[in-house]
Amino acid sequence: MTDQIQHPLSPQDCLVAVMVAVSASDENIRTAELVKIETAVNNLPVFADYDLDRMNSTAQTVFDLFAVEEGLDALFGLLRDNLPERLYETAYALACDVAAADGKLEHSELRLLEEIRYELNIDRLHAAAIERGSRARHMTL
Repeated sequence: MTDQIQHPLSPQDCLVAVMVAVSASDENIRTAELVKIETAVNNLPVFADYDLDRMNSTAQTVFDLFAVEEGLDALFGLLRDNLPERLYETAYALACDVAAADGKLEHSELRLLEEIRYELNIDRLHAAAIERGSRARHMTL
């Protein structure tokens, strides 16, 4: 058997994958980002029946994809195949929250957010509202 994923990603796995991808996009996964991912998985209704044991394998899938050429395209293919369209904006909102979690947005994170908007066909006006909400939640004094 090859190293292919034996079970398709669940919708929750896809949401975790998006969050991990944004965190890993700058090659420096920060504690604040990990806490944001854990908090989302532990508290949001969309993760109510999520098997937490799947988080590590989902994260490893993202890392493996990032290690190969065209891996980002493959990740977006997995998302489109396994994430219901009604959760596309949820995925983008979670991605924005992870990107903002450490108080700074790196160029690589901004670029990945742009790719997510494009690949998941997030309307620009909706994206702006999501981004504004994330910014407001992560403001400091």
